[in-house]
Amino acid sequence: MTAPLPFVSEIRTYGAPITLGSTSDRVLHLRAQVLEAWDAVRIDANPEASVRSLKELAMRELAPEALVDDYVVKLNGFEVLDEHAPISSTVAKNGSIFLITDRRRRPVA
Repeated sequence: MTAPLPFVSEIRTYGAPITLGSTSDRVLHLRAQVLEAWDAVRIDANPEASVRSLKELAMRELAPEALVDDYVVKLNGFEVLDEHAPISSTVAKNGSIFLITDRRRRPVA
C-alpha cells in the first residue's frame, strides 16, 4: 500500500509532479514555491538529489528569466546554507515546502 500524497502537494500547484534525480525506492513528495512568482510546483525527489538541483528545477519552471544565484532556498523559515548538500541532510520530509525567494528584499510597488 502506498502512502497518500501530503495535503500541501495539492494546494495551488499545476500539472503532474516533476521528477528530480534518479528513481529510487524512497521518494520525497515535496513542494517548491518561488515567492515572487506566486506559484508552486510539485516535485517527487530522490532524497540524494541536492537542494541546488531542486532550486534550479523549480526556477526553470516558475521563473525562467531569473538568475538562480540571486535567490535563496528556505525550509521551515530558515535559509539552507549549503545548497550542494543532499535533500536528505535537511529536515525535509514528505510534504515539506521549499520556499525560493530573492536574496535581497525589495519594496512592494
